[in-house]
Amino acid sequence: HAWRAWLRQLVEQAGLTDAISLAGIVEELADIVRSVAPQRVELGPLRDYFISAGERVSIRVVAAALQAAGLDALPVDARDFVHTDDRHGSARVECSPSLEDMRAQATEWVGRVPIISGFLGRAPNGATTTLGRDGSDYSAALVAQGLSASSVDIWTDVSGVLTADPAVVPDARPIRQLSYGEALELSVFGARVLHPRTLVPLMEADIVLGIRNTLTPTDAGTSVDRLGRNDDRLATSVTSLRDLALIDIRSHVHGLGTQLQERAARVLHEQQVDVWLSTHAAHGAALSVVVRQADVSRLIPALTRALGEDAAAGAVAPIAVRAPVSLVTVVAEAMGREPNVAGRFFGALGRAGINVLSSGQSATARSISAAVEGTATNAAVRAIHDAFHIDRPRAHVVLMGVGGVGGALLRQFDARGRADDPHDDLEVRLVGAFGRDRGVLDAGGIDPATVTARLQREDAHRPTDTAIIKRLRALGNPILIDCTASDTLTPLHLAALRAGVHVVTANKKPLAARQSSWDLLQAEARARHRTYAFETTVGAGLPVLSTLADLVRTGDRVHQVEGALSGTLGFVVDALHQGISLADAVRQAQQRGFTEPFPGEDLSGTDAARKAIILARALGLSVEPDRVRLTPLVPENLLHPQPLDRFYAGLLAYGPSLEARVQRLLDANRRLRYLAVLEARPDDPEGPVLTVGPTEVALDHPAAGLRGAEALISFRTDRYHDTPLVIRGPGAGNDVTAAGVFADVLRIASHLKGG
Repeated sequence: HAWRAWLRQLVEQAGLTDAISLAGIVEELADIVRSVAPQRVELGPLRDYFISAGERVSIRVVAAALQAAGLDALPVDARDFVHTDDRHGSARVECSPSLEDMRAQATEWVGRVPIISGFLGRAPNGATTTLGRDGSDYSAALVAQGLSASSVDIWTDVSGVLTADPAVVPDARPIRQLSYGEALELSVFGARVLHPRTLVPLMEADIVLGIRNTLTPTDAGTSVDRLGRNDDRLATSVTSLRDLALIDIRSHVHGLGTQLQERAARVLHEQQVDVWLSTHAAHGAALSVVVRQADVSRLIPALTRALGEDAAAGAVAPIAVRAPVSLVTVVAEAMGREPNVAGRFFGALGRAGINVLSSGQSATARSISAAVEGTATNAAVRAIHDAFHIDRPRAHVVLMGVGGVGGALLRQFDARGRADDPHDDLEVRLVGAFGRDRGVLDAGGIDPATVTARLQREDAHRPTDTAIIKRLRALGNPILIDCTASDTLTPLHLAALRAGVHVVTANKKPLAARQSSWDLLQAEARARHRTYAFETTVGAGLPVLSTLADLVRTGDRVHQVEGALSGTLGFVVDALHQGISLADAVRQAQQRGFTEPFPGEDLSGTDAARKAIILARALGLSVEPDRVRLTPLVPENLLHPQPLDRFYAGLLAYGPSLEARVQRLLDANRRLRYLAVLEARPDDPEGPVLTVGPTEVALDHPAAGLRGAEALISFRTDRYHDTPLVIRGPGAGNDVTAAGVFADVLRIASHLKGG
């Protein structure tokens, strides 16, 4: 009754006054239900007949609506000419008799508008059949072939074939032209908008296929023809097939490989299992196949029986199944004609830290596929898409800490984004920014200039670390930036690395804690093939750690590292040499943003000690914080957190003694510097010696000429023994530190495209 009422209302609203025999279809279905309900019947034919009702109703309604608009429309039931087998739900069309009967009926369509039902056919016994997935597209292709049409347009909910699934890659874009071969390859490997059956009749008749968006009909969509695109772009699209399983069969017996392959092939054929990827070892005694996960339960027993005595005798190892896995594929017409496509493909997966379980190239040389863990599917698709489709490699970054250094970094992000440099081939997209207890996270991107305002909004709450990493990991080329001074973010660094997120940090505390913490962080970065960049933790914007790494990598041996590592203490000590009191020197350093909120933390020398520890560990030495011989610049009572007025009063009281010491050194043509000295001593069982504190130096010492907040690091090595290698420059300041962080981010981004 509800059906009849709805149809009657539809007919009246459309102004269709002619009698349309729709109610008869509904009554027919109701009669069938009443007649078969008490008895057992085969569901396949019945299901197909019921499914066909919607299409049969639609052609009548659409034809009547067009007739009411003045067009000579004709409803055509495809069952009258589409001949199929009896596989209900996925029937196969008998093309020759179907095309012959369709052409005979088409004489009645001349000068009229035929409205033809899709995805329906008729079995040899006269039963209604349906053609399965994308059956209507296939029906349209058959009609086009029968009519010798020049083109077919398929209207769907996307603007053509995209370079990737937009649910996985938001930046996926439509492909304007495809060749039949590319389209066929894409349809096989998971492009949902296409089906191989649809393409076959179009290829045979050289008919152009158009794929258009019903919701945005002005979009150009995708055109598929024999030639495809005529340009030099290699990649067409990246696809993924999910819920698959990787089955490994291995033998240790030489000469058994061919038999293994033959038996496995026979079982796969008998079980009617589709194989998406098949590889075997060069010696033939190992075979891997990728199949649907749903087929594993019936396939494994059949394979086990086929291996029989060889398995029982131990000649064949137990069958191994890995699931779920996904097959990620890149498709391109020109792939077989261009170099380094495979290198870019596998390089992108390697840089993303994704393990390839199995791989292969299609016989047409139009595609390369890799089987990966199911959990890595989205990351793999994004990595490959970026390697082939993004003109400007993009890094997605989340910033922890928006204070001094973090705020300066936001300004640098903003300035770079506004520069619009045509030579800039890297994009850094800010997707999250977090203060101590507030934050904003937006996968679509955040304008760095608006971060402060957005953090002040009521809804600017900070999600859990797990939520932050999960959201960041879902984006391509993710980077976590730590510009805090927090000693609680080590777990966040670890979680990021384990999730495949690069980490860039200016925060020394996670790296200068216990040696075991350092070891764990470095091990996770190596295991996940992630970059853990911390150049700014030692020299702000100076290339200290990279220089040290170059020395070690080229075979030099470092004996001693000596440095004025604290720009803040360097500024204070230099001010003392200019006759400024200790209290005023510290106050000026604080006003310039060189100090922590409580300056006593800087005067303790702890910051310089942390930098020295990181230097030692970067050199491969094991150093615990309690092994550092640390001497603060001022007495212990001034180092404990206290109100600033009391702190500065203490500096006024202690200052004269330190100022007098500096004057005595000036009179003796010497200088006071706050230095960290690392004696590597690789052969000493006692290990390295690390000393940090005020040091008196001669005028010819490299640090004697430092001015203001300059930092200096000198390396004495086998090569630089008599004259040390010296790095000197700004050692403190938010802008230079932020610039160093930014440089680390850009170095990571520059490796994204590869090739």
